[in-house]
Amino acid sequence: MGTGIAEVAARAGLPTYVREVTTELAARARQSIERSLAKAVERGKLAATDRDEALGLLTVGTELGPAAARDILIEAVVEDLAVKNALWAEADTLARPETIFASNTSSLTIAAMAVASGRPDRVIGLHFFNPVPVMGLVEIVPTVGTSAATVDAVLALAGRLGKEPVLAKDASGFIVNRLLVPYMLDAVRMVEQGVGTTADIDTAMRLGTGHPMGPLTLLDFVGIDTAVRIAEIMFTEYRETRFAPPPLLRRMVLVGWYGRKTKRGFYDYAQDPPVPTDLGV
Repeated sequence: MGTGIAEVAARAGLPTYVREVTTELAARARQSIERSLAKAVERGKLAATDRDEALGLLTVGTELGPAAARDILIEAVVEDLAVKNALWAEADTLARPETIFASNTSSLTIAAMAVASGRPDRVIGLHFFNPVPVMGLVEIVPTVGTSAATVDAVLALAGRLGKEPVLAKDASGFIVNRLLVPYMLDAVRMVEQGVGTTADIDTAMRLGTGHPMGPLTLLDFVGIDTAVRIAEIMFTEYRETRFAPPPLLRRMVLVGWYGRKTKRGFYDYAQDPPVPTDLGV
């Protein structure tokens, strides 16, 4: 997600710094953005001169200071409140007082980060969707303490990035995941209960409702480990069974079947084309 956000920022003409925790990851981030921009040029979505201009605006490194020095610092680290709060606490010692801190969290409440930030009036949620260069939506999530000036600045940024913003209440999952997560989890329960096969459930939702991909394919794309983490956060928040990760999903995480990134999830991506995995249910 971080590289996608950086790409759209650079393509919008904004000087952009990407911070990774190691030089290896920093190099991979740069390469990922370069590949994405090259594909956009190949597909006629981006002029080669615009690609070169975007790359010229992009810097990648391992120090937090250059990121904190920007007008807006957007974090896209692991969905773990302790990790995010440690980042905010460090960034607060480096950033200018007027710098806005925006979190790309998809499930954690923004208020839980505001105190750690040291600047609760300038903390806001800015939730992009994957893949960021393609998806047109961004959820903007102010807390009760976020200033109107911060909201206005982030709305303006969304427009500069070519995204359609929606304002959401600071409640776990916001708008999209509040609806999407139970939908995906229900699809897993249908597999557990034998209501339909993996392929048939996905086909039914693609062709019956016009979704670009079925819920189980989507889980593989999001990352099954990520989905479990998000579901656990939302279940803790709401204590509603519809947010509880099904046993099958937990077992898949235990055996390391995270979806596309591990080549095995609800589908086996080591095969071309991918085929449904035997889940033993």
